Amino acid sequence: MSALLIAAAVAVDAALGEPRRGHPLVGFGRYANWLEKKLHPGPLASPQQARWRGALAVLLAVLPLTLLTIALCHFTARWPLVAAALQVVLLYFTIGHRSLHEHARAVWLALRHEDISGARVAVGRIVSRNCSAMDDHQIAAATVESVLENGSDAVFGALFWFAVLGAPGAVAYRLINTLDAMWGYRTPRHLHFGYCAAKLDDAVNWLPARLTALSYALAAGSLTALRCWQQQASAWDSPNGGPVMAAGAGALGLRLGGAARYHGQLKHRPPLGIGRTPRTEDIRSALSLLLRALSIWMVVLMLIDFVATRGGAGHA
Repeated sequence: MSALLIAAAVAVDAALGEPRRGHPLVGFGRYANWLEKKLHPGPLASPQQARWRGALAVLLAVLPLTLLTIALCHFTARWPLVAAALQVVLLYFTIGHRSLHEHARAVWLALRHEDISGARVAVGRIVSRNCSAMDDHQIAAATVESVLENGSDAVFGALFWFAVLGAPGAVAYRLINTLDAMWGYRTPRHLHFGYCAAKLDDAVNWLPARLTALSYALAAGSLTALRCWQQQASAWDSPNGGPVMAAGAGALGLRLGGAARYHGQLKHRPPLGIGRTPRTEDIRSALSLLLRALSIWMVVLMLIDFVATRGGAGHA
């Protein structure tokens, strides 16, 4: 049944996109900000104290909502249709394929109309780097990188944990991923307080990220993507972003990485992929690659469900 529930949630996301108002993750973000204000020990605290308080903040942020999800799933289990609908809705809230598509397309449209200032604003909504001085090629590159990396974070990671642990797994994953996006930066304020959130996010994304990288290679039918993954991923500072972006860049025949400014500091990133630098139309190519990879996931999940169902029928 998991493949059918996943297909239903993906269809709901495609039809509705993210809720314009009242998205649960927005409320969770406010709660996380409140926890940070209450538990952050301040700049004079020792690294050990900041890490312990950060770990407590992660626990208080993730555990209650995960337990609530488990309780809701257990309570509705006696009504199969209600239970299925609940799982679909919860998964829908944890994925963001259409939202990612819409944000990337907004950048593409601005670049197509030679609206550089509008493109900078649009790309600034999906990346954490400084966008104020970007040219069109840098904007296109940043957008392609965001599509590839967020494909793993906002789509495939949640689908993986839903397939493994159901709605509680997807919800817990999305909460951890959100905390990493809020606290996982190596800034003076979050270097130690966000340590637990960042490491936990690395752990829950380890396998989904590599499955995403493999999906990009398969979607493009590209051995180059696999070679880029093998040869370049370890040089990237993110243990999960490296495989995803190296494989994605290789699949698209593009060169990503290079210098970028984060939080006012210039960061020299190693090159990923092979070929030319991205152009405006490569944004659409990245979105197409993500959609083909998603199709592969749906087919594989349905095959797994079919085999599991046949196996269960055989034992019966």
